[in-house]
Amino acid sequence: MSRIAYVNGAYVPMDMAFVHIEDRGYQFADGVYEGITVAGGKLVDLEPHLDRLERSLRELQIDMPMGRRAMAIVFKETIGRNRLRDAFLYIQVTRGVAKRDHPFPAEAVPTLVVTARRLDLAAVKARAEVGIKVSSQPDIRWGRCDVKSISLLPNILAKQAAREAGSFEAVLYDEDGHVTEGSSTNIWMVAKNGTLVTRSTGDNILPGITRATLMKIAGELQMKVEERAFTLEEAKSASEMFLTSSTSCAMPIVEFDGAQIGDGTPGATAKRLAEAYWAYIDAA
Repeated sequence: MSRIAYVNGAYVPMDMAFVHIEDRGYQFADGVYEGITVAGGKLVDLEPHLDRLERSLRELQIDMPMGRRAMAIVFKETIGRNRLRDAFLYIQVTRGVAKRDHPFPAEAVPTLVVTARRLDLAAVKARAEVGIKVSSQPDIRWGRCDVKSISLLPNILAKQAAREAGSFEAVLYDEDGHVTEGSSTNIWMVAKNGTLVTRSTGDNILPGITRATLMKIAGELQMKVEERAFTLEEAKSASEMFLTSSTSCAMPIVEFDGAQIGDGTPGATAKRLAEAYWAYIDAA
């Protein structure tokens, strides 16, 4: 069947889903987005995603296009109309349509677009069984990475460079050689003493929803977690590395810039966290 999108109050086929050429998202990247995993028809961590969406919009002084309850109805309707059980739901809100001018327009109405596509969760789990390769790229993004902005050109360039290097993800690093995050993920390592380490969101890091859920799960499993900066060299010599995102869960990293991580196979910690995360989703 043809995919269906929600665009500003209407459910339309994807080939008829358009916004105005003077939408500020198109002309200025003046907007934000969210991506939510749908597993078995259930929206995973819906409320935290809506919390982050509201925060991003507040930071850019864009109004919520509708209330949270109404938005959740739109999400579920979009999933239903596409007849999906496991899916990736994409939500984008821009400042709206206005004559091209840099200052905020006085009368613009926010644009809301929602799409859904099939997500192969079995493929995600299969990838985790063997682990992934990653490569490093300098972090050239803007100074407000805590906002989930649609201005993603630096992320795209980093991801493309990683793919050209035969890697699944780009691990970004700052001017001091410390890992910040992935081009579309949060990055973790397991220190030699078993402590989980990931960069603090206070350091201009996007507060990943899966990251937050995994931190809670790690606490329940009595795993120690440290939020701090760590270098590329420290990461490469770690016992384990893994990344987190809505579509990757806790994905083991087995090679970084050609260097083997641990014994070159998915580590026990990442496996345990992933197991607990899938159980969390099933129980939701």
